Amino acid sequence: MATSPREVTRPVDPLILERWSPRAFDGSAIPQADIDTLFDAARWAPSAFNYQPWRFLYAHRDSADWARFLDLLFPFNQGWVQHAGALVFVISDTLMAAPGSEDYKPSHSHSFDAGAAWATLALQATRLGYHTHAMTGVDFDKARAELAVPERFRIEAAIAIGRQGDKAVLPEALQAREAPSGRHEIETFAHQGNFIV
Repeated sequence: MATSPREVTRPVDPLILERWSPRAFDGSAIPQADIDTLFDAARWAPSAFNYQPWRFLYAHRDSADWARFLDLLFPFNQGWVQHAGALVFVISDTLMAAPGSEDYKPSHSHSFDAGAAWATLALQATRLGYHTHAMTGVDFDKARAELAVPERFRIEAAIAIGRQGDKAVLPEALQAREAPSGRHEIETFAHQGNFIV
């Protein structure tokens, strides 16, 4: 039986446990080479028919796009994301077609596949010494218009990326929550056979 939120009872790779989602970032810049490495990791995620429906739109904190990207988040999230090194919007293509075909049909797994790409990006960020924090506290309609995202694409979430900072940059209520969280026990979500509530 695990005795802390980040203990496991099975041989889970330590990288998975090292990944968590802080809100306190130190405001340092992220080199483009590291951003490119994160996207390189994301592109190796599995997807239905290898269609790779994910798209990523991003802004560095010191770029001309930073303020307008930050403005697409709910005010609560703007308060802490402002200290991140980069802000990324994860988008998925809701339609897919066979290679060489223009006969597009709805994709059942576009969000699932984009989620896999986000997970590999997050793990690679951890390996490089960064942290990521995904959020859906986004004005999605405003983001679609501002970022010129076509209707067939779904904006899934935003991701703050950066080096972990001192939790003192956060409001007092968030400082208490600035620690890796635990997870439900396997028995609550994995069942052999039929669905169990």
